[in-house]
Amino acid sequence: MVFSTKKISGSIVALITPMTPEGNIDYITYKRLIDWHIEEGTDALVVVGTTGESPSVSMDENAELIKVAVEYSNGRIPIISGVGANSTSEAIHLTKFAKKVGADAGLSVVPYYNKPSQDGIYQHFKNIAENVDLPIILYNVPGRTSVDMSNETVIKLTEIPGIIGIKDATGDIARGALLIRDCPSDFKIFSGDDSTAAALMMLGCSGSISVTANILPKTLKMLCDASMQGDIKKARELNSMLAPINKALFIEANPIPVKWALSELGMISLGYRLPLIPLNEKYHNLVRNAMKLAGCIF
Repeated sequence: MVFSTKKISGSIVALITPMTPEGNIDYITYKRLIDWHIEEGTDALVVVGTTGESPSVSMDENAELIKVAVEYSNGRIPIISGVGANSTSEAIHLTKFAKKVGADAGLSVVPYYNKPSQDGIYQHFKNIAENVDLPIILYNVPGRTSVDMSNETVIKLTEIPGIIGIKDATGDIARGALLIRDCPSDFKIFSGDDSTAAALMMLGCSGSISVTANILPKTLKMLCDASMQGDIKKARELNSMLAPINKALFIEANPIPVKWALSELGMISLGYRLPLIPLNEKYHNLVRNAMKLAGCIF
């Protein structure tokens, strides 16, 4: 079953990549997490994005993680595959692979480190879309890439067939509101910032691609539904409850805190790839207390 891109909306989990303490990918737990998110009502999964440690896995591992997610989910939930790279040819290669194995869409990050111009960014995504027939969601996260794709460039890219949306991880509500206003109505704008997601959804965006949803999928699903359906009272209540954990999960670089939190819940073993290392012990109580406030642990 291939999902229509119309069904890619709502509460989307930016899924972690579980690893053993030695740093090997734990595919058994990966599959268990996919089952759990489906059971909890998550609307779609992003695999091998920033939260999935895409900078630390090899190209072959990136491809295998996409393939396993697509095959194991078996049409039960849309799979959005992380296919970004700072090399256009590598991004095209990954996107072709995602298309081949049956991913529903690709999440493609703004090229990092080599700092392309706005026209370079435009040409990068244009080439991907013209070479691969897979729906592409752009991903703007200047705090990670050091390159900020302007709203003007996004609007220009909406004219290219196959580019269906953007994950806006700027955390800038005013800027997101302008994107919602100025992009075509069928172009999907997703919040990529948990702290401001409810506000952006109330303004009309298509959902949230969330880190916090890794540990609270059912709660994030309720927040997305309330925000997108205009239930302001419920959205405010949920957002207030989630505010401390949204902040705590970024006390160190994502996904360090969220993997620690999942290990506290007994969902995963604690494993990372260098240069990421476990959460500093001085932050353990801070994250643990935020989890208690959010109802994760008691």
